Amino acid sequence: MTTQSQTANQASQLKQQLGNYLGLIIALLLMVGLFSYLSEYFLSLDTFTTIANEIPAVAVMAVGMTFILIIGGIDLSVGSVMALSSAVAGIAMLQWHWSLFPAMLLAMLTGLVTGMINGVISVGWRLPSFIVTLGMLEVARGGAYIATDSKTQYIGSAIDWLSAPVVGQLSPSFFIAIAIVIIAQIILVKTVFGRYMIGIGTNEEAIRLAGVDPRPVKIAVFAITGLLAGLAGIMQASRLEAADPNAGIGAELVVIAAVVIGGTSLMGGRGSVANTFLGVLLISVLEAGLAQIGASEPTKRIITGCVIIIAVVLDMYRERRRNRRSH
Repeated sequence: MTTQSQTANQASQLKQQLGNYLGLIIALLLMVGLFSYLSEYFLSLDTFTTIANEIPAVAVMAVGMTFILIIGGIDLSVGSVMALSSAVAGIAMLQWHWSLFPAMLLAMLTGLVTGMINGVISVGWRLPSFIVTLGMLEVARGGAYIATDSKTQYIGSAIDWLSAPVVGQLSPSFFIAIAIVIIAQIILVKTVFGRYMIGIGTNEEAIRLAGVDPRPVKIAVFAITGLLAGLAGIMQASRLEAADPNAGIGAELVVIAAVVIGGTSLMGGRGSVANTFLGVLLISVLEAGLAQIGASEPTKRIITGCVIIIAVVLDMYRERRRNRRSH
């Protein structure tokens, strides 16, 4: 590929990313305007700070899922790993009398190990990540039930500082999530590791022929996703002041939806962590708005499901347009 064609390709990708970014911003503003019209209470500082303090766990898991989808995989176990990590932190503090920070490290290590297991089995044995992580979903959820004796373990105020408002009614969890989004976006667009991820998702064989072994990169991506699910478990435990073995049921679908709405391709090779964060905001505003106008739980699930289907259809449409242009 010549330098001129590379430059044209990069310009095209940048134009597409900016288009996705602006489209998400407009969709977000339209949704805020719609719910502000439907509910007199929606357009308030309390609503937006509540949304901001509730999204950190989903946001950090969505960062890992963005990486996974970019390399052409998927991880269905993040919600269960979040619950398992939360349970491990709770047991370490309540039964082993560990202090907070060693318990947090143990919870994140738990997430890291589960992610590595997903990666080693999926990549090492060339099994579909869909199947492997579906199995881990059950394993981790079962582990969470065993660790907590199937009961919510109340931790108390020792961990609530992470979700308590500190600056502008925003919590440390929110600022940590923002920092992770920024760092992950830099890794994706500015580092060799990021280029390898995009290359693997675009054409793994070409990466291999270029002398790069894609397996360590893919295992590392699964491990990072597990680590972030472990961190999400701590954030969730902080919000609840407890380790709940039922936490995160269905979270993997919300996370995948946020990533796809953010424009990351289900086919791999394309994505943006910044846009994923906008996808998280869109889903959170949708859920908060529906709650404020009194939508029932079944109605909320139907509308959220329709949004996910529309996002997938748009992703397929974009993918087909890109393929037609490349031929």
